[in-house]
Amino acid sequence: MTEAETAAAGGGWRGWRDAAQAALYGPGGFYRRPEGPAGHFRTSVHASPLFARAVARLLCRVDEALGRPERLDFVDMAAGRGELAAGVLAALPAEVSARARVCAVEIAGRPEGLDARIAWLAEPPRDVTGLLFANEWLDNVPLEVAEVGPDGVPRLVLVREDGTERLGAPVTGAEAEWLARWWPLPGEEGLRAEIGLPRDTAWAGAVAGVRRGLAVAVDYAHTADARPPFGTLTGFREGRETAPVPDGSCDVTAHVALDACTLPGGRVISQRDALRALDLTGARPPLALASTDPATYVRALASAGEAAELTAVGGLGDFGWLIQPVGIADPFAGAAD
Repeated sequence: MTEAETAAAGGGWRGWRDAAQAALYGPGGFYRRPEGPAGHFRTSVHASPLFARAVARLLCRVDEALGRPERLDFVDMAAGRGELAAGVLAALPAEVSARARVCAVEIAGRPEGLDARIAWLAEPPRDVTGLLFANEWLDNVPLEVAEVGPDGVPRLVLVREDGTERLGAPVTGAEAEWLARWWPLPGEEGLRAEIGLPRDTAWAGAVAGVRRGLAVAVDYAHTADARPPFGTLTGFREGRETAPVPDGSCDVTAHVALDACTLPGGRVISQRDALRALDLTGARPPLALASTDPATYVRALASAGEAAELTAVGGLGDFGWLIQPVGIADPFAGAAD
């Protein structure tokens, strides 16, 4: 029995990975609540239907790269209430949607009213030919948190259900190796890191299910040259950031080390560059249109505002897109790294 397990048995102390797993995905967990993620925070999917349309264009590009197969898969990982899957299906040209197999992967039950053509799965399908898209999935894959103790040694952070923390045993084994490779901690007391090994494993497993096509993970991220010194673990409830308390009342999330997740042949680009490569620019309509066709001008202006939010510096545009081609050329060739 590990120290975290022993402590849990005696006083409710356990590592952040176990605590978050129970709080998010256990019986009555945050992600099993009826309101879904949209009741607590706003992702790119919820910000604008332009996002789903851009993903549909990406699926069409993957379709072309695959030679228009008889069955074209679109897999929406951590699908929430199926908003992205439904938006992509609705945006596809008729010829493509006729061949599309759309799957939403989510632990919560299937929502009422979802398009019957969308399969609702607890696990991603295998043998995918097409596009696997994971929007804000990896940030909710639970992980351990490490903190440098008074002795200068990185130690696991243990937590109670009320959010109270204390330090546990030194980080060892594969987790210590991950820290040394991807997030080395100087010996200064109080410095923290989130050990992204479970996310690397989860992403590798998802990509392994793609026979040919493209896997994309979209998340708020950091890279080895700019890791935050005190980590990023936080909570969200009803649209507001809050303390990360693992009691099921709030989301528990942390930024993703997407560079550590990247497999051979993959790369990370910004959402801003990815969406621009998918013909979403945020350009304002010409002012003259306001005089000749006011209604069209207002709609175009609103669309430009939504596109600007999706690509904004300091906001959603800074999200990372981990692009992982499998047996096809990179559809984002030419987009900036």
